[in-house]
Amino acid sequence: MEIKVRDNGSLLVTGEFKVLDAEGNEFITKKACSLCRCGLSANKPFCDGAHKGNFQSEPRAK
Repeated sequence: MEIKVRDNGSLLVTGEFKVLDAEGNEFITKKACSLCRCGLSANKPFCDGAHKGNFQSEPRAK
């Protein structure tokens, strides 16, 4: 599995993984999905592009 932090956007998750809610129920995903980081998505936990122009974050690994 790989998680890529996109500048000013979502977390791109690829590979073998599961996305579970707080009760342990599994969301249906494909081999890749984008998870919301900004909190603006109407389709949480997935990104719907609502962040465009409304969210800034460009973290870098040290």
